[in-house]
Amino acid sequence: MSKESGKAFDIKIFMRILSFAKSYRVHFIVAALSVIITALLSALRPYLLKEAVNDFTINKDENTLLNYILLMLAVLLVEVILQVTFIYFANWIAQHIIRDIRAKVFRKILQFKMSYFDKTSVGRLVTRVVSDIETIASSFSQGLFMIISDILKMLVVIVFMLIMNWQLALIALAVLPILIYATKLFQIAIKATFQEVRNQVANLNGFVQERVTGMRIVQLFGREKIEYDNFVAINEKHKKAHIKAVWYYSIFFPVAEVLSSIAIGLLVWYGGLQSVNNVEVQPGEIMSFIMMTQMLFRPLRQIADKFNTLQMGIVSGERVFGVMDTQSSIDKNGTLIAKNLEGKIAFKDVHFSYVKDEEVLKGISLQVEKGQTVAIVGATGAGKSTIINLINRFYEIDAGQICVDGVSVKDYEINSLRNQIAIVLQDVFLFSDSILNNITLKDDAISLAEVQEAAKKIGIHEFIMSLPNGYNYNVKERGAMLSSGQRQLIAFLRAYVSKPSILILDEATSSVDSYSEQMIQFATDTITKGRTSIVIAHRLATIKKADKIIVMDKGLIVEEGTHQELLEKENGYYKNLYDKQFSSLEAI
Repeated sequence: MSKESGKAFDIKIFMRILSFAKSYRVHFIVAALSVIITALLSALRPYLLKEAVNDFTINKDENTLLNYILLMLAVLLVEVILQVTFIYFANWIAQHIIRDIRAKVFRKILQFKMSYFDKTSVGRLVTRVVSDIETIASSFSQGLFMIISDILKMLVVIVFMLIMNWQLALIALAVLPILIYATKLFQIAIKATFQEVRNQVANLNGFVQERVTGMRIVQLFGREKIEYDNFVAINEKHKKAHIKAVWYYSIFFPVAEVLSSIAIGLLVWYGGLQSVNNVEVQPGEIMSFIMMTQMLFRPLRQIADKFNTLQMGIVSGERVFGVMDTQSSIDKNGTLIAKNLEGKIAFKDVHFSYVKDEEVLKGISLQVEKGQTVAIVGATGAGKSTIINLINRFYEIDAGQICVDGVSVKDYEINSLRNQIAIVLQDVFLFSDSILNNITLKDDAISLAEVQEAAKKIGIHEFIMSLPNGYNYNVKERGAMLSSGQRQLIAFLRAYVSKPSILILDEATSSVDSYSEQMIQFATDTITKGRTSIVIAHRLATIKKADKIIVMDKGLIVEEGTHQELLEKENGYYKNLYDKQFSSLEAI
């Protein structure tokens, strides 16, 4: 929860949200003028009503009464037109502001380090980008502008009251301080409640997103009832947070209604008392003041509600700006454009940890020459995948240096460096889109003809054409319409068409059929040929063909050499690993 949660209103967050409106000054001015003129006209109607009633009771002139009625209708029509103008422009500004904020937040998210996503729930991020920003929009269209409109109307009504009859005005305003105080208490109490509501919305979104994404695991391990019970508990907290807000509303609005009725009752009592005492109080004045009292208290009740809408926007703004202010971006001071790299890679005494003081890489040094295929082997947790993450600068190293073509990766412009490196990860991610768009990632520079030619070279063109609509086949979310082997083949083609200088493969064939494995092996041989390649090896054939094998254990390089050289080392780590893991595969 924010440090500001005890405040009824956080002006710093509000001004920061408002700063996004600077680009839309003209529309803002139109909305503001509509509000000001509407406020003036709204107080004019009770005044016209007073004149009409008083004139008719004295002069009994039907024509004059008709003229007053027509004038009130004209004023009302202009009010309607101005109100439509105001509502349209207020919402227009709000939607443009949230479009700008959402774009800025998403741009920020795109630049975050991988470590940020390792620690942050996807559901919470979705809540920030979607529902929290929608709440900010409501705070503008239904909160800020409406509050300004209501306050102006109230001020104009109070001025008219005082001008028309200051005694009646003081009676009508007698309960106003009580209502203002009650509104203040309500606003402070509801702020913390709204923060809890937003917290529970984020928790609910995060829980549902994770369980739906991992539904296969939930069902595979028979956790349906457990996860349902967990959902019920989170949903209950969500309900309680909302009910607490409803409780505050249920107290405040009846209190406000009673105070409004008391004010009207006092006006009627005072008017009747004046008549009994033969003090001239015109009936038009009493009717006008009753109408103006309603116009005064109704907006005040609504202001409390609209102020809460504005507060919800402030709470959401705190959360959204929290994402925007997060310092988790990779340093992008590099200016050297990486183009047509030779592919020489050097790690020089590199230390790295995902969690502070828990080193994953403990000062490793390695050299990969141009065009070499280097296989990295080792037990789970040895640091193999960490090496490939660091070459791309997904994470910042703690100490040491990583060089490509003799230049530190920090000196390269990061996007140009990543464009020269292609990765096929163990967990292939495909978007809910066509195969073609998943391969090109909508890069207009890569044509369908190029994709087809590349697919033929690595031997998967026929497989793609066998699917309905071929390259336009929609693989659905995360590639659910394809097998794991087919997704892997698409990932190989995606890497191949990008024409990288350096290729990194995190191979995974444990869950694919033999036919797909043969295709993957052919694809691997094709795309690594003549190209610097680093392979986290799970396949014996890849290991044997590698120019060099790097053996890792507990964040250290314990051995390196060719397959044959490493087998010749008595009691060597690789030899033991080979005897336990790979020799059985060879026998098969």
